[in-house]
Amino acid sequence: MTTVAAPTEDRAKSAAGLRAAVAILEKWGASGEQAAAILRVSRSTYARARRHDPEWRVSLDEDQLTRISLVLNIHASLRVLFDNPENLYGFMAMANHNVPFHGRSPLQVMAEGGMLALYDVFRHIDSLRGGQW
Repeated sequence: MTTVAAPTEDRAKSAAGLRAAVAILEKWGASGEQAAAILRVSRSTYARARRHDPEWRVSLDEDQLTRISLVLNIHASLRVLFDNPENLYGFMAMANHNVPFHGRSPLQVMAEGGMLALYDVFRHIDSLRGGQW
């Protein structure tokens, strides 16, 4: 028998995921505009997520949930790559001359591009860890 989560549960889980992604993006140094673009949420939804209200609920579509997942997975890959907080949280805001960045920071690439840019950044960073799992 398959159990389907109640819509309230889904909205609570979505809010928790969004709050986590927003907290990570802030630690990476993303501006509010960048974070909202990366997650494809409105400025008001971004502002509500920053408040960390445990009672807040939000409905997100599949694209937004995928974006949250990619941010969380990028963060997980960075945690494998870097032990020190300066690199763990600073890498995403640093200019990078490797493909796919071409002198821009990973945050810039993600904020200026669509889902494909976000996925490309994830793939690049995830590939850096190589066999470190």
